[in-house]
Amino acid sequence: MGVLSALPLVNLANCCCLWVITGGIVAAYLLQQNQSAPISAGDGAIVGLLAGLAGAVITFIVSIPLSLMMGPAQQAMAQRALEMGASVPPEVREVLENAGNSGGFGLAGTILFQFFFLCIMLFAGSIFSTLGGLLGVAIFARKGTATLSQ
Repeated sequence: MGVLSALPLVNLANCCCLWVITGGIVAAYLLQQNQSAPISAGDGAIVGLLAGLAGAVITFIVSIPLSLMMGPAQQAMAQRALEMGASVPPEVREVLENAGNSGGFGLAGTILFQFFFLCIMLFAGSIFSTLGGLLGVAIFARKGTATLSQ
């Protein structure tokens, strides 16, 4: 789910932590599939937390090259929007001009920005993926072994 959080446009679903919660749910599902006994809520919370931490690191690693590759395309789009939009409000025009003239963040700026985002994802991701792990336990936990009585 960390890769999905890093991809342009696909990462918009993460505005409500969809990919982070889904990562916790999937982690709980996979844990349950590897065990015959039902997993506990604590197991789901821990595996969800670990999934969130791993997802944040994966997002950080994947986002850096993607940001560097997408920077020139975003600058070109901003420049086209300026050329086409005669009635663009002054505030929007200023933002688009800055995006088109900034030359991108560069490698150091991109890494710094992504590191800031990593810190946020480590905090928020650990909370929401833990909740996803608990939700995964509620959905996928096997029921206790029933004994047959006659």
